Amino acid sequence: MSSVAHLPVPGLLLGPYPERTERSHWTRFGTNAAPTIRAVRLYEAAFGKLHGAEFDAAVRSVRLSLQCEGLEPRPLAAALGLACVVFERTLQVRPFDTQLATAGIVLQGDLAEMATGEGKTFAVALAAASAALAGIPVHVITANDYLVARDAHRLGALYRMLGLTVGAVTQELQRDPRRSAYASHVTYCTAKELVFDYLRDGLGRERDPARARMVELCAPETQRPLLRGLCMAIVDEADHVLIDEARVPLVLAEATPDVGAIEAIAQALALARTLREGKHFVRRLGVCELTPAGQQEAQTRLAGSASAWRNRIHRESTVQTALCALHTFRRDHEYLVRDGEVVVIDGGTGRTAPGRAWSLGLHQAIELKEGCEPSPTQTTIAQITYQRFFARYLRLAGVSGTLRESRRELTAVYGLRVKRVPERQSSKRRVLPMRLFADRATLWAAVSARIAELSRAGRPVLVGTDSVADSNELSQRLKDDGIEHAVLNAQHDDIEASLVARAGWRGAITVATNMAGRGTDIPLDPGVAALGGLHVMCCQLNAARRIDRQLAGRCARQGDPGSVETWLSLDTPVLRTRLPAPLRAVLRRQATRCPSGLARGLARLAQRLEEGRHRRERARLLRADRSFAQRWSLGGSPA
Repeated sequence: MSSVAHLPVPGLLLGPYPERTERSHWTRFGTNAAPTIRAVRLYEAAFGKLHGAEFDAAVRSVRLSLQCEGLEPRPLAAALGLACVVFERTLQVRPFDTQLATAGIVLQGDLAEMATGEGKTFAVALAAASAALAGIPVHVITANDYLVARDAHRLGALYRMLGLTVGAVTQELQRDPRRSAYASHVTYCTAKELVFDYLRDGLGRERDPARARMVELCAPETQRPLLRGLCMAIVDEADHVLIDEARVPLVLAEATPDVGAIEAIAQALALARTLREGKHFVRRLGVCELTPAGQQEAQTRLAGSASAWRNRIHRESTVQTALCALHTFRRDHEYLVRDGEVVVIDGGTGRTAPGRAWSLGLHQAIELKEGCEPSPTQTTIAQITYQRFFARYLRLAGVSGTLRESRRELTAVYGLRVKRVPERQSSKRRVLPMRLFADRATLWAAVSARIAELSRAGRPVLVGTDSVADSNELSQRLKDDGIEHAVLNAQHDDIEASLVARAGWRGAITVATNMAGRGTDIPLDPGVAALGGLHVMCCQLNAARRIDRQLAGRCARQGDPGSVETWLSLDTPVLRTRLPAPLRAVLRRQATRCPSGLARGLARLAQRLEEGRHRRERARLLRADRSFAQRWSLGGSPA
């Protein structure tokens, strides 16, 4: 079969809503051979001489070649050469060879590991434009709404000069504008918005494929699905989306007000407030479990109050949910309270996630804990995991600066290979020794002194913290010490762009959560490079080493100088959870004298244990999701 037949486009062959089913075999829709950079540069030189009508005719010719021949090396090299010319004319930027190499890897259906600061956004645009010229609807998936809007706006002129349309799907977009955005040749969106729109499409679709095609072809525009199927996805920050965010299912639910359920949660919460840790419950890796004494207390206090409480499993799970709301989920760590509502904080990005809610009564328990009006209980009507959803794309690829640690899981779950792109220039990043401190108060005092020292030298400083609470605590310490600074966390996400733009100014101090860890470029002020560049202080220990590398990657980009050092307190969550209490007690007495090598080894050990737990959670979730889908499909569910 020709390459043209393999083009993943809506039509007679694949229907109006193409997607891979779980029963179909994995087929790699890659090119036969990647176009060489030399060939791309030759086309770039030829197209660069054309203007006006001649250039427009060249665009039409390349487009026709791609649609007739498919993503073969010759037409693909021409498309990439054409895109290079358009980059120079619209953005005054000439793509580097490394960006062309990355685009080639993506178009082959693989994952490209490209060092932070090397221009992943432009590499993705090169690949997306080339695929869209072939007629393939392309979804470019990135980490958050801010980046969706930024990239679609920033690259809009590029796509338009190639005769392509570009859309952006953000959370506030209504249904009809969403459909228009998805009808564009290239659509920028977040994974969550995309998945929920896919689930909404599934609710109204016919189960019989032939009838589904007729309905989707004949239905009025306003009744047609939002998406045009799952043809091609390019995932920016692929490890964040495909690994870090793949630990919970995406659940589409509808409100089902149940006064009795809210009353039961309130009763369980009242009981949970009286239970003592160690006697009635224990905490293990973020989960609260009732001890035999706690089970007996719950039975004694609740079993006679209502018939629903007589079911032991229901009674104990509801009380354990209430205990988690009280002791595991913390304000300004996992959520904010804003305008009388509980707003979830995304653990991977540090940004707020309006509209997202925890399930199984946990969200309502947290609302009651904080004195907020409880939201209606929810009933699941469809759900899917990222693992099952992204495997449904006919063509899937992506980029990130931190992929190698997860390459086995990415291959096993998604069938994706990881290929590394060499850095364009040697890194000048200096990694300074790691230090341990007994507690946060000692840590913040030392960090404040270090910041003052660096600021006097004129160097900008970016401090990464674990949570909103930590960033606010450090901010207060800096205020007390008379040090001017800016704070970038979920409470200030509306001014993110302006804060990031100033973070590289001479003497600037920015305290951030891991919002500043992905997708952001911090330009240096003139003269700052001569002072040593941006200095990153990592005061957080993430659950994965990859995320630490993302924060470190904010400095020393594209040949600039920069430095990074990690300072941790022993009560940081990963160390507190993973290191035995006796060991932490010994370390606390001599934390500041702990050798850097030992501190780094302990941190890596704790992270490896946490990474292993997360891998097992993702595997368990995938098995449960497949089981859920099988049960619901027998009952007629679209998911």
